[in-house]
Amino acid sequence: MDASLLLSLTDRVAVLATPSAMHPDAWPLGERVDGWARGRGLILGDPDGSPLGRGRFERLAARVFPTADLDRVDLFARWLTWAFALDDTLDQEPLAGSATAVHELYEDLLRAMRLGHARPGARPLETTLVELWDVTATRMDREWRRRFMLHMEAHRTGCAQEAVNRRTGRVPAPREYAGLRRRAAAPFLYDLVEPVLGVVLADRLTTSPQWVILSEGVADVVAWSNDIASFTMEDARQDAHNLVAVMCQTHGCRPREGARLVLDRIVERLDEVQEAVRVLPATMDRLELSPEQRQTASQIARVLLGTPRAHVDWLTESGRYNASADAVATASGRRPPRLDTLSHLRP
Repeated sequence: MDASLLLSLTDRVAVLATPSAMHPDAWPLGERVDGWARGRGLILGDPDGSPLGRGRFERLAARVFPTADLDRVDLFARWLTWAFALDDTLDQEPLAGSATAVHELYEDLLRAMRLGHARPGARPLETTLVELWDVTATRMDREWRRRFMLHMEAHRTGCAQEAVNRRTGRVPAPREYAGLRRRAAAPFLYDLVEPVLGVVLADRLTTSPQWVILSEGVADVVAWSNDIASFTMEDARQDAHNLVAVMCQTHGCRPREGARLVLDRIVERLDEVQEAVRVLPATMDRLELSPEQRQTASQIARVLLGTPRAHVDWLTESGRYNASADAVATASGRRPPRLDTLSHLRP
């Protein structure tokens, strides 16, 4: 099972029908982000030796923001790299099965953000977070910073709950899984659309039912799509925090049928998102947003709507979920060729 299953959705959902565009400077962007990640210690040794090194997150950033200022796309790509590095840390022992360890790590991270500096000898996750937050937060207002921090704390809560489930062997039910997965899938990343575009969303719009459906629905679709791509890797380590695994447990079916059920849920969720977008202008009228606020909301909504297809396209070209790569490397003593050496990946 791999990300190619997701391509069947392009015939079922209009918003996924058109391939995502690519930023014209995606290639040099990759060199910049790779140099930064290696220089900061997030990626060590052979970049093909880990899912993080094979991820090519700058290509996801370049697809989500194909026309944005390159420096701002670079910033988003660095945040993506950091978030996936954190995800990999949380998925490994001792944090994978310890809510206490998750909270302790997050306490260090949040303290560093609030103080504006990392502790002496802090790990790269902490030092790079301070760097990224300093560059990003200075551009944004207090409400945006508060929202971002709340999403960081939600992420901590979700990851701690996942750790408890792993330790106890508990598989969440589908209804519970949706909210848990959304919290554990770095919800703060969606707040970064605003600093990349250089805008700030009207705070009262963020809590409206239509905007919540839009933002949470897109987050769900991205997370569930990722679950299909990562299922083989997560199944190998017996991690049930994957919607395919949840469906298999709930319905007593095999992985292929579980994946089909996930695809159906993605279609249903995108229908809800598109209905929310349809009535969004009426919501903005009711909230009496100014023309500038309405334009900002429309800009952000367009990015959010384009993100699921950008993510699918990235999944099909990224090596992050190549479950055989590490096994091949271990058996042969060689690494598979890096994705950035393949000419067909050039923008």
